[in-house]
Amino acid sequence: MIFVLLFLVCLCLGVPIFATLGVPSLIELLTSPIPLESLAHSLFDGVDKFPLLAIPNFVLAGAIMSRAGITRDIIEVMRAIVGQAFGGLAIVTILSCMFFAAISGSGPGTVAAIGTLLIPAMKDDGYPKDFAAAVASSGGTLGILIPPSNPLIVYGVLASVSIGDLFLAGLLPGILMGALLIGTTWLISRIKGYRGAPRQFSRAEFLSTLWVAKFSLATPFVVLGGIYGGIFTPVEASVIAVAYAILVGVVIKRSIGLRDLWHALSEASTVCGGLILIMGTAIFFGEFLALNMIPQKIAAILLDITTDPIVMLLLIALILIVLGTFMETLSTVIILTPILLPLIKQLGIDPIHFGILLVVTSEIGFLTPPLGVNLFVACGISGLTIEQVSRRVLPFIATIIVGLLILVFFPQISLLLPSLN
Repeated sequence: MIFVLLFLVCLCLGVPIFATLGVPSLIELLTSPIPLESLAHSLFDGVDKFPLLAIPNFVLAGAIMSRAGITRDIIEVMRAIVGQAFGGLAIVTILSCMFFAAISGSGPGTVAAIGTLLIPAMKDDGYPKDFAAAVASSGGTLGILIPPSNPLIVYGVLASVSIGDLFLAGLLPGILMGALLIGTTWLISRIKGYRGAPRQFSRAEFLSTLWVAKFSLATPFVVLGGIYGGIFTPVEASVIAVAYAILVGVVIKRSIGLRDLWHALSEASTVCGGLILIMGTAIFFGEFLALNMIPQKIAAILLDITTDPIVMLLLIALILIVLGTFMETLSTVIILTPILLPLIKQLGIDPIHFGILLVVTSEIGFLTPPLGVNLFVACGISGLTIEQVSRRVLPFIATIIVGLLILVFFPQISLLLPSLN
């Protein structure tokens, strides 16, 4: 009981997540006959997971590509395709986020890379700045769903599920969510009259931008094609992504130097240093969860409410949406996976499908204060307050919830591609 109370108190006080996981576990350890040496073993086991090597490499690849001008190449191609439609530049933002998501694996990273270029461009084209920031922050949520995805890698490690299958499972839901966000963007733009400068589609312009961006556009096909084609594992693919990013940025485009590479390495090490602390304490925390039979107790409470898999998924989704408002995505995945996974398996729900739903509900947390990370990134770029952007992002939150419901009721969308593998 003290273990649970300490955890809840730390969580409510906003204690850093690694300490929120570690302090209750340490107190429990000190008051138990378990040897103190088990702490060192747990911390080491938490990070001694081969698939986790993919995360720093994908983060590094995304940072290098953003600095190498690959993002700008992607945007120009998307603009040549749909820039002339109602909400054309806003739709370009969503499409560019979808494409960059297939490189970075990060939600805030996608907002930063795409929003830095397109939020000012939308403002210059006559779009309201708060709408531009809302579109960029919403499109950035696709960064954790469309593979490669850092949360899916962490979930795969904790749930002992194939990361390759999770990546396959995230592809169709990612396209679905992207299409829904594009539809919402177009509808709002049509109603409000957001269009910018209308222009006709130019085949010559499209082919020209396509040729210029050929190496940039090939990036996700090189990385994901190798994984799905069985040529290399996700970890090997992450190394290939770094090598390809350096090749394009340094040799082909000649757009980055040693200083840019150093900044990219610093960014990746900052992100992944925090992850190592959290993963180590998470395994330690999970052992005491099991020792106190917390997953079984929570499962019993939820099963008293319902035993219907669909209703259970809806109930869990509601809980995750609320928690996502206060907790960072990776923390949510790390804490809740060992708690909910036994319940999911007991009800016959596919762990791969649940992993996708877990990530989709986490997307909503990116857009909801007080911890809406994508909102803060977009506000930093646009110079607006969190309140101004939050109002404009509500239709996009509703859209993601609609997409979540579709995935809950039609699990085949998530499971089709893995079943063909």
